Amino acid sequence: MKIERIPRDRSEQEKEQLQAQKTYWQDVNRRMVSLRDSARQLYSFQNPFNDRIITSSDASVLTGIAVRQTAPQTKEFTVKQIAQADRFLSPPLDDSFTVEAGTYTFDSGPEHISFDFKGGSLKEFVDALNRRGKGKIEASFVTVQSGKKSLLIESKISGGENKLVFSGAALDMALKSGILEQQINLQDVAITLVSADDVVQDAGQPGEQVEAQLVSLDNDSLKVNATGGASIAFPDNTVVSQGLTIFFETAVKVLPTEPPPKVEPPPGPSIPKTGSVTFNGIVIDSAPSSVPIPEWKPPEPPERIDDMNVLSLTFSDGTSIELAPIEDAADFTRASFQIPDSESGKTAVSLNIVNKNTHRDVSIRRIQIMDPSDPINYKPVNPVSVAQDAVVSMDGINVSRVNNTIDDLLPGITITVKKPSETPVRIAVEADRETIKNAIISFVGNYNRVMAEINVLTRNDDRIVEELSYLSEEEQEAMRNRMGAFAGDSTLTQYKNAVQNAVTSPYPTATGTEMLAKYGIGTDMRMSGGGYDPSRLRGYLEIDEKKFDEALEMNLAGLQQLFGFDSNGDLIVDSGVAYSLESFTKPYVESGGLIFIRTATIDSRIKADEQRIATLDKQLAEKEAALRMQYSQMENAYNRMEQMSNSLENFSRQNSNGGR
Repeated sequence: MKIERIPRDRSEQEKEQLQAQKTYWQDVNRRMVSLRDSARQLYSFQNPFNDRIITSSDASVLTGIAVRQTAPQTKEFTVKQIAQADRFLSPPLDDSFTVEAGTYTFDSGPEHISFDFKGGSLKEFVDALNRRGKGKIEASFVTVQSGKKSLLIESKISGGENKLVFSGAALDMALKSGILEQQINLQDVAITLVSADDVVQDAGQPGEQVEAQLVSLDNDSLKVNATGGASIAFPDNTVVSQGLTIFFETAVKVLPTEPPPKVEPPPGPSIPKTGSVTFNGIVIDSAPSSVPIPEWKPPEPPERIDDMNVLSLTFSDGTSIELAPIEDAADFTRASFQIPDSESGKTAVSLNIVNKNTHRDVSIRRIQIMDPSDPINYKPVNPVSVAQDAVVSMDGINVSRVNNTIDDLLPGITITVKKPSETPVRIAVEADRETIKNAIISFVGNYNRVMAEINVLTRNDDRIVEELSYLSEEEQEAMRNRMGAFAGDSTLTQYKNAVQNAVTSPYPTATGTEMLAKYGIGTDMRMSGGGYDPSRLRGYLEIDEKKFDEALEMNLAGLQQLFGFDSNGDLIVDSGVAYSLESFTKPYVESGGLIFIRTATIDSRIKADEQRIATLDKQLAEKEAALRMQYSQMENAYNRMEQMSNSLENFSRQNSNGGR
């Protein structure tokens, strides 16, 4: 049977050889695919030459990231303040401190947290708030000393408009624990007149100075008599924000109405007597003169003016608005006026009193401005941080944002501010040279692995494996096992020649025809002299790192165009090292390509060998069964013959004994 199995064993060996060849082709295909992908990456739309990074002169103050193809640029920023959220800390509280039952409400910008608490310890309250805080409002406590803890309540939303507000039982608890205290946020406005030339004006005749008695300053109040006017200077830099409210007290003294004096009609003109003439002792007098006098009408009494719109506010841009009418009250009356939101951002410079009334003297005192940023007048006692916007000056222009990540200031650029700085921080948007370098090194590595694979498969020279010093001992041994497996194969030889030619040929760029060697990439970049080195003739690429780094720094555009270039202006890459190499590789590795055809042919041969082996196995089984049957028949015949021989021998022995 051993002799009978020789054809079957030969078919099995041929099958194993074909399976090994298929594996070799698959390995070559994977290497080629990696090379094609790394080549395509160097000129496709996602090529690393368009990647951008941002370098900062002080990364502890400001950093940034940029999207692909952002225009290279340099900007200077001064971080005046960073965005923060409210974080309020209580004074040390005894461990026995309890939080009362009630409905606890917290607001921070758009976030509204409200929940019922049944009352309990500080820890139970902290756990309840954190369960419902949605990660936007949180609480914790710090053991500051034995038996005492400080409660910290904080908002997770930064920005001046996202203040942490306590309401309901939360406000009571904050006041009880000492987190907040009530405070009146009114700023007093000193009654200081602007210069008389500018302010003390006659209400009826703008530009003409008023007599001194029309305006008087008595201790803490300003009195403007009828038909007088004055202006009170506002504190410097009073910028109108949303909700800014002015409080003041006014009093009005109504003057008695005097009856108009009696006016007599004018006496009329004095008419002189006319002359006379004497003739021959006769005197002739002239007729008396006559003057027509119009009918006399007495003058109209002075007009009474009643106008309670005496207050107005002037801004630095020259515009002004009228305040609400004052009350006609003899005693000082408290009033307020909220400046319309339409005036937000303007700077208020003066409060004007223009008393057009003819029978009223107006007095004003206790002028105050309410801070609109905290209308409920509660202040944190010990704030760890307060809600504020990030304020950044870019090239001298101040901008503010509610958080420290700003992505809408410069197109394609996101900056992150980390801390304030007194000196400008410069950021530069530039190409990501490190990523480009790694992509090109990966391309060279994949190219060399393909060349090594082809050299080993097509040559039967152990030196080829020894030259691959980057391989482990196991990988070198695997290479030796496949050495020369495709010796003389034209498919791999043609591919090797094509890709070698692709990386050593000149290509057009915007500045002329160039080669990879100019940028420190070539088949012999060591320039060591030293005689013949066969490894340099096998097509491997080398990188002169110094020359390569200089090219990355000084001529990045030329290097990019050398790998992929649009030579005819149709916005499609049609030339370059990477483009050519990817074009040469595609027919080999694509579905239905040359390697696919080779492996498909091998699969067909393996299938034929498997069928042949199956047939031979069947024939061998039948042959073995037939031989076993023949052997059995022979053994049975032998046993019968042996029995017959024994019978004859016994018969003969018996006859011999009988003859005695």
